[in-house]
Amino acid sequence: MIASVKGAVLSADAERAVIAVGGLGLELLAAGPTLSALSRQVGEEVQLHTYLHVREDALQLFGFRSARERAFFLALIGVSGVGPKVALAVLSGYPVTELERAIAFEDVKKFESIPGIGKRLAQRLVVELKDRVGAPGVGAPAGDGFAGAPTPGADIVLEARSALQNLGLTLREAEEALRGAPEGADLQALLQHALSRARPS
Repeated sequence: MIASVKGAVLSADAERAVIAVGGLGLELLAAGPTLSALSRQVGEEVQLHTYLHVREDALQLFGFRSARERAFFLALIGVSGVGPKVALAVLSGYPVTELERAIAFEDVKKFESIPGIGKRLAQRLVVELKDRVGAPGVGAPAGDGFAGAPTPGADIVLEARSALQNLGLTLREAEEALRGAPEGADLQALLQHALSRARPS
């Protein structure tokens, strides 16, 4: 298996990137955020973790920014009915730490908010990935209110997010508004914090 590649970025667009390796141009498929980053690094040397997907009619090489992202991709394609295309859509939707957190909290709506993921598939992802993925938040950036191990107030955070959505915020807007909320805050305090951020005076 090709575990990683290192070389200069020859090109990158919304679907794939080409990396120069040993005189060859290797085409890699990747999640949106990875391709976006690579498009700003054309001409620069990069190193990516990879996975070679073997099909009867093709060999597809997938690139990832970290071993953790690759491991999550492999867990995703191990779910019944999930192929590489759907797995990349999931990884394009949210950072791995947030996806792991959603699984830990059985947050089906998080997966439903990803384009192309319906309710049934979202439920299957949460159920089947529950015992396959690592602990949420391990190695997550400090200061991210949504990265970190599950806390006793997790249900309250989800309840606050739901209330904000009922007020017209999208799921992403609600989560952004809740970032940085005081630890252990009750529902009212969470909503006050979020509304002060979502609608600054």
